[in-house]
Amino acid sequence: MTSHLHSLSQSIAPGSSTPSSIVVGNGSLLPVTGTGSTDLSHSFRLNNVLVSPQLIKNLISVHQFTTDNNCSVEFDPAGCSVKDLLSKRLIVGCNSSGPLYPPHLPPASSLVAMSSASLWHRRLGHPGREALVKLSSVLPACPTDDGSSLCHACQLERHVRLPFSVSSSRVTNKFDLIHCDLWTSPIVSVSGYKYYLVILDDYSHHLWTFPLRLKSDTYSTLTHFFAYVRTQFDAPVKAVQCDNGKEFDNSSARTFFLTNGIHLRMSCPYTSAQNGKAERIIRTTNNIIRSLLFQASAPPPFGLKHCIQQLTC
Repeated sequence: MTSHLHSLSQSIAPGSSTPSSIVVGNGSLLPVTGTGSTDLSHSFRLNNVLVSPQLIKNLISVHQFTTDNNCSVEFDPAGCSVKDLLSKRLIVGCNSSGPLYPPHLPPASSLVAMSSASLWHRRLGHPGREALVKLSSVLPACPTDDGSSLCHACQLERHVRLPFSVSSSRVTNKFDLIHCDLWTSPIVSVSGYKYYLVILDDYSHHLWTFPLRLKSDTYSTLTHFFAYVRTQFDAPVKAVQCDNGKEFDNSSARTFFLTNGIHLRMSCPYTSAQNGKAERIIRTTNNIIRSLLFQASAPPPFGLKHCIQQLTC
């Protein structure tokens, strides 16, 4: 459906089989004043196009489009792709920046040139534009585009995993849930520290950091922290969220958690996003440590203990 009669390549007067009006979203009826066919591009054509001057958007029926052009259309959050119905060859990909899927089809004059460049791009395994530019310098037959078009298949190929759902669970009191994680430093500090433990309270988002020399020191550090919380804040730790590291999942730690009625929540294997709060606070802490080191012009071995002590204070 379109509002402009001049956008049709062939137009005819409405016949007996043509609807007299169009029902739009608010229930109003818009009169149909003409019908015809149009060429969307060099490769695509639409028949039975209705003309209604009061339309504010041109609309394409997916069923009519696939029937007229013997193709299929696939939709995903990034956009849509049009493929040949028999060979499944990608004809064109369209990116979507909002809730609609606008078919950004190039005009017939530019489609041939772009198809030649995109054909080389697809057959060479979807290399970047820089690689095609280098290839064209030694092989003039290889064309390059201007970089304005995006390859829909390339965007999908770089999606390594589906987005992780955001947790909506919230605690109502401090220390109802704490997030723990252990980070390994690539450089041992001048005091012999190679690890640091982060403990984040889910309710207050207050952070405690503890530099450690050995992974096995994690258990004793946790027990001391739980005693500190009970004494200083008069509130027991009720649940611990951590990953599957053996510094948290061992016989001594499990016995301690069971004895004190602490619920141990471990993330699923290869699903670090379930321990996302601790992972993000480690990244934030490391960024602060690097900034302090750069500002002080200090070598990396001075980073772990001294910066962690400043953050803890």
